[in-house]
Amino acid sequence: MNERIGELLVKENILSADQLERARAEVRTGGGRLGAKITQLGYLEEADLTEFVSKQYGVPAIDLEETEFDPEVVQLVPEDVAIKHTVIPVHRAGANLVVATADPSNMFALDDIKFLTGYNIEVVIASDEAIKRAIDKFYDQSSSLEDVIGDFDDSDLEVIQDDIDLDVNELAKESEDAPVVKLVHLILTDAIKKGASDIHVEPYEKSFRVRFRIDGILYEIMNPPLKLKNAITSRIKIMSELDIAERRLPQDGRIKLKMGRGREMDFRVSVLPTLFGEKIVLRLLDKSNLQLDMTKLGFEESQLEVFQDCIHRPYGMVLVTGPTGSGKTTTLYSALSELNKISENISTAEDPVEFNLQGINQVQMHEDIGLNFAAALRAFLRQDPDIIMVGEIRDFETAEIGIKAALTGHMVLSTLHTNDAPSSVNRLLNMGIEPFLVSSSVNCIVAQRLARCICEECKEPALDVEPEALEAAGLAEEIARTITPMKGKGCRHCSDTGYRGRLAIYEVMELSDGLKEFVLNGASAAELKQEAIRLGMKTLRRSALEKFQQGVTTLSEVLRISASDH
Repeated sequence: MNERIGELLVKENILSADQLERARAEVRTGGGRLGAKITQLGYLEEADLTEFVSKQYGVPAIDLEETEFDPEVVQLVPEDVAIKHTVIPVHRAGANLVVATADPSNMFALDDIKFLTGYNIEVVIASDEAIKRAIDKFYDQSSSLEDVIGDFDDSDLEVIQDDIDLDVNELAKESEDAPVVKLVHLILTDAIKKGASDIHVEPYEKSFRVRFRIDGILYEIMNPPLKLKNAITSRIKIMSELDIAERRLPQDGRIKLKMGRGREMDFRVSVLPTLFGEKIVLRLLDKSNLQLDMTKLGFEESQLEVFQDCIHRPYGMVLVTGPTGSGKTTTLYSALSELNKISENISTAEDPVEFNLQGINQVQMHEDIGLNFAAALRAFLRQDPDIIMVGEIRDFETAEIGIKAALTGHMVLSTLHTNDAPSSVNRLLNMGIEPFLVSSSVNCIVAQRLARCICEECKEPALDVEPEALEAAGLAEEIARTITPMKGKGCRHCSDTGYRGRLAIYEVMELSDGLKEFVLNGASAAELKQEAIRLGMKTLRRSALEKFQQGVTTLSEVLRISASDH
C-alpha cells in the first residue's frame, strides 16, 4: 500500500496520525509494506482496508480464500515476480489476465507483469496478507517435502555409517548435492510457512527425524533417509558458518534467509553431539511477527494498567518470570518499545540478542571472555543509563547490582525462572538478597505462560466437557453450569490441530505497601500468594480461566499451563 492511502485513512478518521506514524516506523525498522503493518498492528481489519482501497481506486475487491485458482494461470507469473510485487494471477479471459494486488497505484509492477506475460492486465484488490498466503499456497506445490524425499532410495536404511573417519572434503561435497540443498531449503521454508518456532533435526541409531515446534508443541514432520544424516547436518553447519570437521563439541551459529518482499528470517542454530550423530535445533526469529504492542499480548485490562504504571515509574525493578519459551522476552521487548524515547538511554544485556531494536543499546553476553550479566551491569552503570534490561538474574552478584541500580534512580527490567510471581520473592531471598532490599526495590513481578488459541476457522462447542470438570478447574458452580466450552474441530488452516496461534496468560503482582510488610516479615510464598489474591491479584489459573470463558482457549490448555490455586 502506498503513502497516499495512509494519508487518506487519516483524513477519513479511520486511522489516527499517531497510528500511521507508528506503522511507518515499524516499516522503517522491520521492512515490509505499510498496509500489512497497519493490519498487523491491529489498527484496521484486512477486509476493511481492502474495501477502503477498492472504493478509493474504483477497483473491485476479491476474497482470495474463496477463489478457485487454475494452476496454469498462476504459473503465468513467475514466483519471484509474484513475491517481489506481492501480486497473484487470479484468472485469464482471452487476452486479459486478472491480477490481485494490494496496491493498484504501483504501475511499475503492472507494466512488469504485462511485459513478462504479454497479456493486458486487469486489477482486483486483496490485502497484502491474503496475497502472501495465496502465494505460499499455490506456488512451489510440486516441491513438497514428500516429493523431495521420494527422490531418494531407502534401500540401505539399515546401513549405519561410522562417523569416526569421515573425510571433511567428502562431507562438504555431499552437502552441496542438489537434492540435499533443496531438502534443507524446503525444511527451512516449510517451517516458516507452518509458523514453527523451532526445528529439531535428530539422528538416532536406525532412524532420522525432523520435528517442528508449532504453538509450543512438537510435531514430527518427516523422516529423511538415514544415509543423508551427515550430508544434511553438514549442509546446515555450512549455512551457519560452523566447523564441519568438529563433531565432538557443541557449536552455535546463525543463518540469515532472505524471503523476498524485504523480509528476512533469522535462524539461531545450536549443534549438540549425541550418541548417533549431531542433533541440530534451529530457533526461528521472525522480526515481522514480533508483537511489541502491549495491548495485544494477552494482559487483562486491570493487569495492563498495573504493569504500565510500574514500568513508567522513574526507578525500581520489574521482574518477568516463567519457564523457557513462555514469552518473557517478548513481554520485556514490548515494555522497552513503550519506554523507548529520545530522552531515555536504554541498555540491555542479553544472551543471546534475539531481535535488534532501533534506538536501544543491546549487548551480547560472552561468558568465555568474562562478559556476563554482572560485568555488563557494572559497565552500564558507568554509561549514564536511564533504563537497564538484564536478560536473566541467575546469581547473587547480578541480583545485588540490579537491585542497587533500581534503588539509585534507574528502571531495571529482568527475568527469573520461577513458577509464579510470589515465589520470585523467595528466589531473591534464597540468592542472599536482604528482605528490606527486595521490598524497597521491586515494583512488580509478572509471571506468564503461553496458551494455544482455538482456531477461529473450525471453532465449535466442546460438548464432551462436563460441568464437574470446570468446577474442579476452579470455576464457580453457577458459571460452570451455564458456560458453553469451545474447542477446535481441526481444519487445513490449523493443520488439523484445532489450535492456531498463542496468547500470553499473566499473573501481575504489584508490591504494594501491604505486600512489602509481608516480605519484610519473611512470609512464605504461599502466604504472599494468599495476601496478593486478597489485594486483587489474578493468578495464572484465574487469568487462564477468563480466556477459557471468553472462548479463546480450551480447558485442556488451562490445565496444561496453570496450576490450581488451592
